Amino acid sequence: MKKSWLRLIGLFTIVTMLTGCDPLLVLDPKGPQAQVQAKDIMLSIGIMSFIVLVVFVILAYMLMKFRASKQSPDYKPPHIKGSTMVEIICVGIPVLIVAYMSIISVQSNYKVESTPEKYKDEKPLVIYAATSNWKWHFSYPEENIETVNYLYIPAERPIEFKLYSYGPITSFWIPQLGGQKYAMADMVNTLHLAADMPGEFMGRNANFNGKGFAENTFNVTAVTHDEFDEWVKEVKETADLLTEEKFNTLLQPGHVGQSTFNGTHLTFLPAPEGENGGHLKDHATP
Repeated sequence: MKKSWLRLIGLFTIVTMLTGCDPLLVLDPKGPQAQVQAKDIMLSIGIMSFIVLVVFVILAYMLMKFRASKQSPDYKPPHIKGSTMVEIICVGIPVLIVAYMSIISVQSNYKVESTPEKYKDEKPLVIYAATSNWKWHFSYPEENIETVNYLYIPAERPIEFKLYSYGPITSFWIPQLGGQKYAMADMVNTLHLAADMPGEFMGRNANFNGKGFAENTFNVTAVTHDEFDEWVKEVKETADLLTEEKFNTLLQPGHVGQSTFNGTHLTFLPAPEGENGGHLKDHATP
């Protein structure tokens, strides 16, 4: 009896604590790419929940119908070689479910890997997102400015991220705007995102990369187009120039706060793009 009360108290405590938690960010999308993924997650949860419910209903029925207490002492079960119908159901239904989810996944992957449909006619804002132990460097080549550990983006405009790393593999992730994608050394991956409304979002590295992983995060602020233009103008008027010496200091392992610079590191240390990426840079002829 005492153990039962302890279990109930424990369950009540867990439920009470969970009611105070923020909603799962992946299920609170603020962009078209994240909406596609949240829809797929809920679809998967729904299908799996239905399967679990059906299995438990069948289990309860079988336990009640064929329980030993209803049989006579001399009961002997009949010899059954098999049932074609049962085999079709047990194999066919999973195959249909996997085929259906595969089609949904392919369609969704195509959508999230492309510029959001509703913003196809707009010019994307290109941002180079480079990572080093354990910080994020965001270069705006068109605006010729750079930020560290925070992003400032215009809402209702497609964003084209160019991802790469100056260290181990990391994973760029803004849960409320879209899924994660790897940033690796000597190559550039492209990620298309957009924010449907102004707001504050959390971003982080989703791939373990050493002792500083837990704080390998960044803040994202989506603002109106006019506010973004004002921010760019303010940065150009007030921020310090990013020098090669300063950038090399930032590349050293460790944590730093947020900072803003005039100019980008792309002018003296370009991203590893091109036919061979950066794989042949150490062997290039002068």
